[in-house]
Amino acid sequence: MTRLPPQPWMNAPATRTLMAALGEARFVGGAIRNTLLGAPVTDIDIATPLTPEKVGARLTAAGISFVPTGVEHGTLTAIVEGKPFEVTTLRRDVMTDGRHAVVAFTDDWRQDAERRDFTMNALYAAVDGEVFDYVGGIEDLQAGRVRFVGDAVKRIREDYLRILRLFRFHAWYGKGAIDADALHATAAEKAGIARLSGERIAKEMLRLLEAKNPAPVLRAMEASGILADVLPGEVNIARLESLAKIDVENGFLPDSLLRLAALTSTDALSERWKLSNDARARLYDIAGAKVAPHLSDREAKKLIYRLGARPFKDRVFLAWAEDANAAQWRALLELADQWTPPRFALSGRDVMQAGVPEGPRVGQILGEIEEWWIENDFTGDLLERLKAAVTR
Repeated sequence: MTRLPPQPWMNAPATRTLMAALGEARFVGGAIRNTLLGAPVTDIDIATPLTPEKVGARLTAAGISFVPTGVEHGTLTAIVEGKPFEVTTLRRDVMTDGRHAVVAFTDDWRQDAERRDFTMNALYAAVDGEVFDYVGGIEDLQAGRVRFVGDAVKRIREDYLRILRLFRFHAWYGKGAIDADALHATAAEKAGIARLSGERIAKEMLRLLEAKNPAPVLRAMEASGILADVLPGEVNIARLESLAKIDVENGFLPDSLLRLAALTSTDALSERWKLSNDARARLYDIAGAKVAPHLSDREAKKLIYRLGARPFKDRVFLAWAEDANAAQWRALLELADQWTPPRFALSGRDVMQAGVPEGPRVGQILGEIEEWWIENDFTGDLLERLKAAVTR
């Protein structure tokens, strides 16, 4: 029998309060998987044989608020001490269409396990830490094998997003080659990707790109023809791999959008993935003019002022991914972190108060003075320069 040693997330007051209120419940999925791997636990999901109505009644009786986030699929989100917990009734699939499922509730833990995607995600644990494994998930987890529960094709046809989840989970938890049965099934069923929304694809792929080194999995996706279905246009896996290596060697946190910019161009991707306006704007900015190597501090400060610190750093990272001279790029990143650009102290009101009528010339004069100020290392008497500009 496998038993989890006492865990902070299991023994936290909010968790204990919720489990006591439910009575009949187990932890499920990622929290168990990550604990067995020694990885951080962020989300705590709970499974129960209680119907949603009974779950709601027990939460109400205990004074715990909840939101019926997916009640038709048996899921309520309980809020305890400000922390959300998804509580889902055990279920089995009645009908699926590749995107949505009609479910029936059950009190059979094995049935619930057998409808889940991968064996490593079908692990349950009682409040005392005892682990319940109905589909061989512990063995697969230890082997670094991301394996579908039961028949791989059937699991994929229940939800075609599982094609992308296979690659994402292997990038995070897999060892060696991708499970052959799983890989063959995804290649055979890849036409189903066309049925997925851009938002679902984007969410899954951006999580994949946050893995320590997503490049081997992306190459497997490319070889199976799947990558072209989710990333239109040319890809540069080598540059992405170089950027991931930089992150690991320097202790930088993975940035999925930056890695995406290293991997591919923006135009077709933004439309296919339905990215937010902020994400699109950042990707287009990253794709702008490159940062030249061997910039002086003076030149770098001009760029930081004009671009902003984060856009400047984005471009430095991409340049670094193409040029291994780590020292110069690291110095530029440190400058962007440490130097605070000064504020340009003139405004259009100042120009008009100096006698210039409202109109295009106001902006023209402001721009000329700001450019002079930048070229003079952000120094100089702005009011004197303004007087000279107005009287010439």
